[in-house]
Amino acid sequence: QVQLVESGGGLVQPGGSLRLSCTASGSIFSINAMGWYRQAPGNQRELVATITRGGVTNYAASVKGRFTISRDNAKNTVYLQMNSLKPEDTAVYYCKGDAYNGRPYWAQGTQVTVSS
Repeated sequence: QVQLVESGGGLVQPGGSLRLSCTASGSIFSINAMGWYRQAPGNQRELVATITRGGVTNYAASVKGRFTISRDNAKNTVYLQMNSLKPEDTAVYYCKGDAYNGRPYWAQGTQVTVSS
């Protein structure tokens, strides 16, 4: 079993920045890729960014150039640095870990609100 705990959400003005963190515990060596997804009211959950254990990253087109995903394997933590935030980035952000056997693990979600 793997447990994922997020932190760092909140309210920020347009153009501002936030950093989300997600720390894994438990059977952490079973986790390969980790990532961030988001879900706005009335929308489906969508991919934001992913990163493999080796550091290969992937971003949604809507966040490329503004968001940066990184990973500290020693701390079992993945980060999402979000810059130049827009109102349309408002959503609940979920951290996800993908085990080598394909099993997904999800964190509880953290609210990010971009508003003036």
